[in-house]
Formats: sequence, C-alpha cells, structure tokens
Amino acid sequence: MIEHLSTIAELPIEAIKVEDRLRNVSRKHVESLKASIRQSGFRGKIWVRRKKDGDYLVEGLHRLTAMQELGETVVPVDLFRCNDAEARMMEIDGNLASQPLIPVDLALFLAERKSAYERLHPEAKAATGAGLASKRWDTAEMISVASFAESVAENLGLSERHVRNFVRAGSLLRREEIERLRAAPKRVEVMDLIDIGKMGEAEERGFVVEELSAGRSKTVKAAREAYRAARGEAPAPASPKDATLARLMDAWDRAGKGARMAFLEERGAEVAALFGEIEQGGAA
Repeated sequence: MIEHLSTIAELPIEAIKVEDRLRNVSRKHVESLKASIRQSGFRGKIWVRRKKDGDYLVEGLHRLTAMQELGETVVPVDLFRCNDAEARMMEIDGNLASQPLIPVDLALFLAERKSAYERLHPEAKAATGAGLASKRWDTAEMISVASFAESVAENLGLSERHVRNFVRAGSLLRREEIERLRAAPKRVEVMDLIDIGKMGEAEERGFVVEELSAGRSKTVKAAREAYRAARGEAPAPASPKDATLARLMDAWDRAGKGARMAFLEERGAEVAALFGEIEQGGAA
C-alpha cells in the first residue's frame, strides 16, 4: 500500500537519486520549464519514493533537472513509501497524464504499466492467461489513468485487438531497441508498432528495428520484405524509382483507350518534352 509521508514538503535536490527511468529527458522540454520557472516560479511537486537506502525519484525528472540547472538546492516534493510495482505505475501515470508521448514511448509505458498492474493484481494476469472468454483484457481496468482509457480509441483510433498488439510490441522490444526506434529518422507510428507486436521471431524483429532506425526502410512492411529478401525467401524490394514506374505502368495498362487519349490530351506536351530529352540524350 502506498503511504504518503505528508510531514515532508521538500527535499535537497542532491539527495534525490535518479535510477532506471523509462525515458531520458528532452532538452527542449527542460529549457521550456526553466524559462517558465524563471518567470512564474516552480509549480506543483515532484514525486519521490523513500526506501531504506535513500530517496528515489518517481515522477518529475524534467522539473527536477530544470531546478538543478537553475542552481536551486531544494525542490517541493510529495514523498511516499511504496513497492517497486507501485512506484513504476506512479511514474507511468504521471507521464501519461502530463504530456503527449510519441508512439514508441506510449507502447513502452503501456506495456510497463500492464506489467506493474499484474504484479500488484496477480489474479488479473491469471484470468487473462486462462482465456479472454472468462475475463477479457479490459483496457479501462488494465491501463486506466485519468480517463486515459476513454481517450485511447479517440486518439489512436484502435480496436481492443490493436491495443493488445500495440502493448505487446512494447513488451517484446528490448530497451536498446526502443532507444534506436526513438532515434529513427522517420518517426515510427502506431500501426508500425502494431505490426511489430505481431512478429513471433526475435531475429526478424531485430532486423526490422535496425532497418527502421537506420532509415533504410520507411515502414515495417518494407523492412519485412528486406528481411525475407536477405534470407532468399523473396525478391529484393524495388527501389522507389522502380516502384513508381510499376505503379505508372499498371495504371496505364488498366486504363481504357478513352482514358489514355484523355491523359495524352492533358499531359501530351509534357510527354513530348520528355521524348525530346530522351532523343538528345541518345544523340549525346
């Protein structure tokens, strides 16, 4: 049970230990908080867990970092005694409620929260393991936080089945894989993570993560095609140029004579100009 130590209102910043965070600080967010604190002062409290060997940050890393960088020595706190699972749920709930998360972080946070919930309520894990017919995996119960459950469908547009695959991706991915996906040149979206959650082979999942993080593949589908090609199970994926040409040729083949004539009337001058460039290139 969580015990609130209400007699303590603030702690020295240097005495608060920071370990095992689900994500690192955003420099942009820290700088924004520093500007706000300079102008309006510090608002709210950070959450801290008291253990036998010291005080550990639960939620509020950005605010703690901002205060530290501003040269402050103490920070307002809500101090608690709780177990590991309760502390993890508090960290996740605070982040879910405070600011939007990119899909990769959201998948990780929801998977961690589900795991923490099941450690606190073993009967929930046993029920879902015995079969969803006896007790369905209820999003509102397993991931509830400040009406977050109600907003999942609205914000993500996902069915319960999709939510399960989304959370499964967060459970399957290793922390270093999460870090690589966070740094991918093209943001990994919700449906990409849902597809990752459907993968049964760790080798394929690792290959897909590497493809996305390196920017060699833009989507999970393209990365999986590259994986099959690398194993000799499928032809190599077409280049963007070849794929565009294939779509143009397919559209032309499927169009009737009338549509082709209309196209040439609309774009005939451009086609003629391109033929001229081809002839000049051939002469050169």
